[in-house]
Amino acid sequence: MCTKFRSAFGEIGAADLSSPCASFWWPSFPESDVGHLTSAKHGPKAIRGFTLIELLIVMGIIGLLLVLMAPAFTTIKAGTDVTSAAYTIKGVLDTARTYAKANNTYTWVGFFEEAAPDPPLNPAPSGIGRVVMSIIASNNGTMIYSGNLSSAFTLDASPNQAAFIQVGKLTKIDNVHLKGFAAATATLPPDTFDTRPAVTSTAAQIGDTNFPPNPALTFHYPVGTSPGQYAFTKVIQFSPRGEAVVTNNSYAFAPVSEIGVEPTHGAIVPGSVPPNVVAIQFTGVGGSVMIYRR
Repeated sequence: MCTKFRSAFGEIGAADLSSPCASFWWPSFPESDVGHLTSAKHGPKAIRGFTLIELLIVMGIIGLLLVLMAPAFTTIKAGTDVTSAAYTIKGVLDTARTYAKANNTYTWVGFFEEAAPDPPLNPAPSGIGRVVMSIIASNNGTMIYSGNLSSAFTLDASPNQAAFIQVGKLTKIDNVHLKGFAAATATLPPDTFDTRPAVTSTAAQIGDTNFPPNPALTFHYPVGTSPGQYAFTKVIQFSPRGEAVVTNNSYAFAPVSEIGVEPTHGAIVPGSVPPNVVAIQFTGVGGSVMIYRR
């Protein structure tokens, strides 16, 4: 026996679909109510895609835009790198000054530049592309040496190997190069790179060759070892009063001293001074630090 049921459309068919009496009845709709998505009724553009020529044109435009935008992104990244480097250097100087005042002792910050990536040699040879910084402090609160130096002096040489303590870990900054910049105009207001306060002498600058011209102090990392992994000859000294000086053979305090930094691509120095350079300046009395960007 066939059992039928009724829906909103009427009788739909048998409940037992496998029986011979199974049948279905579906309501019919007018042709105009359903329609067909054919190009004859809606036009050829309703079902048409992109042609290969159109896709190639779009890809070519995108590629051209990427080529034009790449230098801008490179400049932005380099600017970010050198800004980050400047604030890292400022942080190291602030740490050394704070430690000297808090512990009533002398501290020294050493700068060394090596090739990037890591050189395989120990001791590390000087190179370009990575700036290494180290802080040491006097254990007994004394300066270890006295007055102006008539010749170079190694702080942690015998018998003073144990007279110093390492303050924190080494700090390394990639893709930057120490650079000695020409004196600024110091025009008012002196708040930009080009109008920043003028440094009176290269002896008060830390940069590349001859900045400073006559480095007077050397210390090593690890401190007390020789030759050690690093030998720092570009050195800034902080006194227990917070006074700061770039160590040189005259040991002369300068109103303003400066550390210059420019971006690099690995171990390659720019052929000319790039637009995004930084000068980190600190005062002799007080040792306060300012950053000037171009």
